[in-house]
Amino acid sequence: MASPKITVIGLGYLGATHAAAMAELGFEVLGLDVVPEKMRKLEQGQAPMFEPGLEELLRAHVAGVEGSTGRLRFTDSWEELGAFGDVHFLCVNTPQKHGEFACDMSYVERAVDSLAPHLHGPALVVGKSTVPVGSAERLATRIAELAPAGQEAELAWNPEFLRESFAVKDTLHPDRIVVGVGGPRGEALLREVYAQPVAEGTPFLVTDFPTAELVKTAANSFLATKISFINAMAEVCEAAGGDVVKLAEAIGHDDRIGHKFLRAGIGFGGGCLPKDIRAFMARAGELGASEALTFLREVDSINMRRRAQMVELARDALGGVLLGKRIAVLGATFKPDSDDVRDSPALNVAGQLHLQGAQVTVYDPKGMENARAVFPTLGYADSALDAAHGADVVLHLTEWPEFKELDPAALGDVVASRHLLDGRNTLDSALWRKSGWLFRALGRPTA
Repeated sequence: MASPKITVIGLGYLGATHAAAMAELGFEVLGLDVVPEKMRKLEQGQAPMFEPGLEELLRAHVAGVEGSTGRLRFTDSWEELGAFGDVHFLCVNTPQKHGEFACDMSYVERAVDSLAPHLHGPALVVGKSTVPVGSAERLATRIAELAPAGQEAELAWNPEFLRESFAVKDTLHPDRIVVGVGGPRGEALLREVYAQPVAEGTPFLVTDFPTAELVKTAANSFLATKISFINAMAEVCEAAGGDVVKLAEAIGHDDRIGHKFLRAGIGFGGGCLPKDIRAFMARAGELGASEALTFLREVDSINMRRRAQMVELARDALGGVLLGKRIAVLGATFKPDSDDVRDSPALNVAGQLHLQGAQVTVYDPKGMENARAVFPTLGYADSALDAAHGADVVLHLTEWPEFKELDPAALGDVVASRHLLDGRNTLDSALWRKSGWLFRALGRPTA
């Protein structure tokens, strides 16, 4: 029996990685995106964003690239997509609505409406995007109505759990596979698609639609809560003179708590956690369960407060005056090993400082182009040393490995004042202080 043919709709972080990984697992894959520039890059085996390992995977499989398997192709034709695929993965964006907490489902709905009329035979449409609970049931009905195949065009929900900068590993070797299905055929097809990781020991969990939809938002809400918890403890440590790093180490030894996501700093950002917890709150309100998630409002509030706290620390370091002061910002992306600046705490802090009159110069190893697109009025440098030249204070806001390797003495030679604020609690305070730097980190003693 021939392996199912796979299509991937939406070729951003999730879709491009999923398409390349499916080809790596041996499937014939056809991808579609509505952004022509993104498609042109992919057709040349180039990743449209920085994600470690993704470009190598694309070059190994994109048709037309020398030495590739040719298992991965791209099209802009919905008709070709419908005729080609047995399993169609929906990987389109679900952003936050403008002016609301709720999720914008328009991209998902448009993709379903474009694909379904071209499903003339048995097909499985698999949602991977993060959507409000209740969406799958509605979309399944819509597909059955629009598809010439009728009830033979089924829906399943298979939430993604990718971590940016680990997306390739998380797709090929996931820690769990969750599938919400409406019947045995959908489960059987997805077991075939994921046969290799399941054989390696990855748990395969079969649920109903609502549970599958809730898994991703519940997981992200828990992680966001854990991050905001330790940042709340940092606020208490600052008031009491405690050390949040030692506190986190101590409580992390309790295996019920663990050490992960317990590093205090300027908080979380990116394209998932902030918008997912807000959409979760909005959906709970629509379902009449808003009280169940009121704690997420405080989680969100604590997170945003850390950015404001970093701005105030910079102001204090500069004697209460930001106007005209030179500030170097190390980091623009929301996390290292990514070029993603969506809702980046680092870029948000840099922007706030600039808007309050400071002369801000930013350096990031991978995120400069995207940062310029969001904040073109900030200054940008080609290296950490260039960014720090003449700075009155240096802010460490994204924990790139190269920033841990900086020479405090060399950086001290180019700044106007040896004053460093560590917004990520990853730098060696003793090393910097030994080189004559005034060093301050969130939630830690000043000396």
